[in-house]
Amino acid sequence: MGLTARRGRPASGSLPLAGGPVPGVGVVKVPVSLLAVVVDCRDPLRQAEFWAQVLAYKLSRRNPGEFQVSDPAGVGGSLYFMKVPEPKVGKNRLHLDLVTSGSMEDEVMRLAGAGAELVEVREDPASLDNPDTWTVMRDPEGNEFCVTSASTITGWD
Repeated sequence: MGLTARRGRPASGSLPLAGGPVPGVGVVKVPVSLLAVVVDCRDPLRQAEFWAQVLAYKLSRRNPGEFQVSDPAGVGGSLYFMKVPEPKVGKNRLHLDLVTSGSMEDEVMRLAGAGAELVEVREDPASLDNPDTWTVMRDPEGNEFCVTSASTITGWD
């Protein structure tokens, strides 16, 4: 079973798009789906243990120096940690956003207790259509990620 991609004219039996149809865009089935987000790291076991704790996911070793962190219910995607010799350099070009149904502050405290580093709290200007509040954190190897609460984000489906 693959994901759907939007392209061309609406296909018969296509799924409705959020916010209504987009002119010239339909839904086309494609034979691909996301397997995992792969993270290169110096200490893949430590990273996998951290993210398994953060997400309440299961951790499994696939190969020497490679660990998968996956949703035990089989619903969410997987993270895959691979050992590489070089350290992280510079800002991430891709990061994870986590959302909690509880307090953002409580979740930030929980993640800090698990080994994350607090970077800063950010807030969009109220003039935006969908202003959000979130906290930027770093995992044990310095990869940035964000934490927000369902009560502090707007405009997400």
